[in-house]
Amino acid sequence: MRESKLAHLVANCELLLLDFDGPVCSIFATYRAASVASDLCSKLSESAGLLPSAVTEAKDPLEVLRWTARNMPGLVPEIENALRVAELVAVSGATPTPYSLEVMMAAKEARLSTAIVSNNSAPAIESYIIAHHLDEYISFVVGREPYHPDRMKPAPYAVEMAVKEFKIQPLNALLVGDSTTDVIASHSAGVRVIALANKPGKREQFRAAGADAVVTSMIDVSFAITNRVRDI
Repeated sequence: MRESKLAHLVANCELLLLDFDGPVCSIFATYRAASVASDLCSKLSESAGLLPSAVTEAKDPLEVLRWTARNMPGLVPEIENALRVAELVAVSGATPTPYSLEVMMAAKEARLSTAIVSNNSAPAIESYIIAHHLDEYISFVVGREPYHPDRMKPAPYAVEMAVKEFKIQPLNALLVGDSTTDVIASHSAGVRVIALANKPGKREQFRAAGADAVVTSMIDVSFAITNRVRDI
């Protein structure tokens, strides 16, 4: 069943969209996400004083940015700038996701355009692409819009920007993501989505969110695209 779902999704795909942190790499493999979030909270407290546990206990730096936008919008530029710097540091120690390169290679062989749509900053993503020699596979990057946390997924903004860039119909694009925000953003943009369940409990979350297919490894996506090439 899973194979037939993937085959159907890939067969109708002209544009492959990849979330960055998860499907492509672990950006916070060495500079841990919780450490970045803590550093951002320290910067926030320098300007705003004592902070509630709702933000100080956050393990995801993007959640700190979102909280800032909701509660202290005037400090968004400061936190955004600090996060961009932290991401550039973090990406230098990022580790590739197993079989992510094989997915990109298969997509190139299948003549699919491949783009990254991410809540991480474009400079960090582009730094990773250069360092890992992926520029021959990735033709477009939509990163986090500076100073506009409201445009991060689950908002469809990044997905819509990529679809618009390639001038295709949304149903001919396919996103691979590892969070429910990817599912929500994709469906809001009219794009189908393969959810990567790379942690316990995610499979159930993705099914509840309505993901078009769920996989546990990028190798499944690679095989589906490779089989498409063989069938042509």
